[in-house]
Amino acid sequence: MILIAYILLGFTGMEIVSYCVHRWLFHGVLWRIHESHHTPDHGLFEMNDIFSFVFAGISMWLIIVGADTMFTSPAFGIGAGIALYGLLYFIIHDLFTHKRFMPFKSDNWFMKLVRRAHQRHHQDAGKKGHEPYGLFLFPYDKYPEKKRNKSG
Repeated sequence: MILIAYILLGFTGMEIVSYCVHRWLFHGVLWRIHESHHTPDHGLFEMNDIFSFVFAGISMWLIIVGADTMFTSPAFGIGAGIALYGLLYFIIHDLFTHKRFMPFKSDNWFMKLVRRAHQRHHQDAGKKGHEPYGLFLFPYDKYPEKKRNKSG
C-alpha cells in the first residue's frame, strides 16, 4: 500500500514539476531548446526531447537506488511514478496529440480533452506561451468538445 502512495506522489509531483519547469524555464531561459517543440517541421526528433531524457534519467536513477527495498522505498515508488507519468506523457502528448513517431487515433474523451487543451498552448509559436503548461492539470471546463454538424 505504501508503494502505491509513493507512485502516486511521484506521478502527481511530476505534473506539478512539469508545469513549473515548462512555464518558467522552458518558456524562459531554456526557450532556445524548447522552441523546437513549437516550430513546425522539426523532423522526427527535436532539441526539446533532451528534457524527456533528463526526466527519464532521474526516474531510472530513483528506481535503481530504491530497488533493494522496492516495496517500502520512497525512491523506487517516486521513480516508478515519474516513469508512469513519462509513459502516459509519451502516449498522450507525443503519439496522440502531436502524432509523432507512431501516431494513433483514439475516441477516448479524456485524451481528446487533453489534446484540445494542449493545442491551445500551441496556438502560436511564440515564447510567451499560453495556458495550460501542464499536461493533466488544467480547468477541464474551458476546453469543451467541438459540436459536430449532424447533417454531414
